Amino acid sequence: MKNRFLIALVLLVLFSTYSSKEIFKSKLIFKVQEILVENNKYIETNEIKKELSFLLNSNLFLLKNKDISENLKDDTFIESFEIKRIYPNKLKIKIYEKKPIAILQNKKKKYYFTNKNELVAYRNLVKLQNLPVVFGDRDNFKNFYNNLKKIRYPVNSIKSLYYFESQRWDLLTKKNKLVKLPNKNYMKSLVNFLSIKDRDNFAKYKTFDYRINDQLILK
Repeated sequence: MKNRFLIALVLLVLFSTYSSKEIFKSKLIFKVQEILVENNKYIETNEIKKELSFLLNSNLFLLKNKDISENLKDDTFIESFEIKRIYPNKLKIKIYEKKPIAILQNKKKKYYFTNKNELVAYRNLVKLQNLPVVFGDRDNFKNFYNNLKKIRYPVNSIKSLYYFESQRWDLLTKKNKLVKLPNKNYMKSLVNFLSIKDRDNFAKYKTFDYRINDQLILK
């Protein structure tokens, strides 16, 4: 009986040792050899791969999200990311970017303004060259943008916006129609412009001046 117990104990130790070694060896095999990047629209793939190059030859089992986050946090375009381990040697990074809706020019500083009212450091990106250019500060445009959303004004049809010290806006469309808004109750003027801007009898006019209360001056 004692002999059987000793034999079972020895076999258990040998089996446990063998399994531990095999698991250890398997962990050594799974080294990152390739980094795949997807879902990025604005940031170049090679740019992201360069930031994450330190992950090459690291162990897939021991990889931590924190390590990746630390190296991507300086890129203000990145809102979040997901990682997926593809065994035996690949790592997939899915990028979620912020969505710029305008270029904000405030004095000598330039930023991207996002759909969540955030500012992102400006860089010259081809895919964002057609965004509206806003000459004004963040708070004033934030309020103006939120009002545009309320009336479903097509922001992508705007070429530029200019905020004056008299607290009013000029809006220039991509069809070069200039809309001069009053400093109060400008929503009414924008709604009116939306209703007439595509009508044939207004096609020849380039300036729509709403600055005088309850009047529209066309030029």
